[in-house]
This record gives sequence, structure tokens and C-alpha cells, in this order.
Amino acid sequence: MEPTTESQEKQTQQEISTEAGGELAPTNNQPQWQQQVQPVVDVISKLPSYVGQFFADYQQPLLVILLFIVAFITVKVTFAVLGAINGIPLLSPIFELVGLGYTGWFIYRYLLRASTRQELLSEFNDLKAQVVGEGSQKS
Repeated sequence: MEPTTESQEKQTQQEISTEAGGELAPTNNQPQWQQQVQPVVDVISKLPSYVGQFFADYQQPLLVILLFIVAFITVKVTFAVLGAINGIPLLSPIFELVGLGYTGWFIYRYLLRASTRQELLSEFNDLKAQVVGEGSQKS
């Protein structure tokens, strides 16, 4: 009976050895880490076009938000500078005197007489026409 058992074992070994094994390694000859990194590289390479499209779609709101941020930072810096100037002795009272002096000169120069008030109004209208435009001035 041994010959039959040996022949059965040989057939079993032949059957096992002739079966194709499953593939454990990638089939495209790339290392596994490159396959895992490839989607990240694809997203990063398309990032400039995504950002450009986003900015093109939302240009107006982004600019408004940016202007608010810049205005806020400007106000904070201005207050910080004014606070530092107020901390210097005698400088704050000097600025107050200069402001009071200019206000007195302005009242004397432009607001006391009717002719100088007309001059101030014409200068204001000229400035408004330069800033806004000639066509928007209503007479």
C-alpha cells in the first residue's frame, strides 16, 4: 500500500505546486510607500489651480475682508503710537496747544465772515469734484 500512498502524496504535491499563488506585492513595480504618497503629491500639484480658482470666484469678498483686517491693524498701530506719544512728558500738552491754535485760526480765517465762508464752500466743492469726479457735482 505504500506505493499508492506515495503516488497520492506526489499528486497532492504536484497539485499544490502547480497552483498560482496570490499576489502580495504591487503589480506596477512601484514601492508601496510611493503608491501611498502619490495621492498627496497629486493634491499638492493641483493646489495652485485650486487656490487660483477660489480667488477668482470669491475675489470681491476676500478683498473686503482683507481691507477690514488692514483697517483694523492700522487703527491698532495708530492707537499704539498715540499712546506712546502721550507717555512722553510735555509732548501731549504741546499737541493740545497746537490743536487749539489751529482751531482758532480756522475759525478766524474761514467762519467769521460771509465772504470767507463762500471761499471755504467753493474750495470744498473743488476738492469734492477732484475726488468724486466732475460729472457727479450737482449745482
